[in-house]
Amino acid sequence: MKISVDDKELHTISEIQKAVICNDIHADEFEADMKRRMQYILTHKYERCLERLKKEWLPKLQLRMDLIPTNDEQLAKIILDQPDYEDRKTREEKSKLAELAQK
Repeated sequence: MKISVDDKELHTISEIQKAVICNDIHADEFEADMKRRMQYILTHKYERCLERLKKEWLPKLQLRMDLIPTNDEQLAKIILDQPDYEDRKTREEKSKLAELAQK
């Protein structure tokens, strides 16, 4: 079984690995179960990232805005649109530059 995103192979499960998994999961349910598990993993990752984003940004937004949306998608859009929002790559690059400047 190959796991792909946008037609790019990300992972392959060998026949032995599949057989081992089928020791616990009915072979007829294997594909559906693997899809369900992948969906769970990605959803869980999103939820944890959103939780950390809210923890950091809700206090900031409460100082800046009168009304804060309760809808997660709308809230995330507002956060991501903040002029001082920085994603992880940007934060790490700034941190590295600051370290270099101190040397």
